[in-house]
Amino acid sequence: TRDDLIRGGAEHFAETVSAVREHCPEATVEILVPDFNGDENAWKIAASIAPDVFNHNLETVPRLYPEVRPEADYDRSLALLDYVSENARAVRTKSGLMVGLGEEPEEILEVAEDLRSVGVSMITVGQYLCPDRHANLPVRRYIQPDAFAWLHAELVALGFSSVACNALVRSSHDAQEALARASANPI
Repeated sequence: TRDDLIRGGAEHFAETVSAVREHCPEATVEILVPDFNGDENAWKIAASIAPDVFNHNLETVPRLYPEVRPEADYDRSLALLDYVSENARAVRTKSGLMVGLGEEPEEILEVAEDLRSVGVSMITVGQYLCPDRHANLPVRRYIQPDAFAWLHAELVALGFSSVACNALVRSSHDAQEALARASANPI
């Protein structure tokens, strides 16, 4: 996040994407943005820069937001993704989740349905790993490969054009391949 900048750094994202486009026009660009604290002017700026992929991670299920993302707001994040889907139709939207924090499978699917309802076409799901056991939340469960396989199939069935779902997946996991999958599977 760039909460230290006006409008959460939306102009910083815009300037960076413009510079990449100017100096390397053949490059594909994915941005991973904060929710800009709900500032719709920032949303407008971020959506108007037209990256190839606009990523904002929900990270977890709504029930766990107070513990996992105490300064974030689930509905505000969905509203941002909806805004971009509606106002920058050529831009693919993407979001990601961490699992293993105590969420139930049904809750993950509800989040996925929420994401699809606001036009998100790409999703990543990976195992949460505790960076520092003294300063971060503990891992509550290590998700088994068969559970990731089940979840992958469920996400594909929900209509995501690109799904990356396994223990080592992170938000930018195989970004080029993910975009190629999304392009080959328009929704």
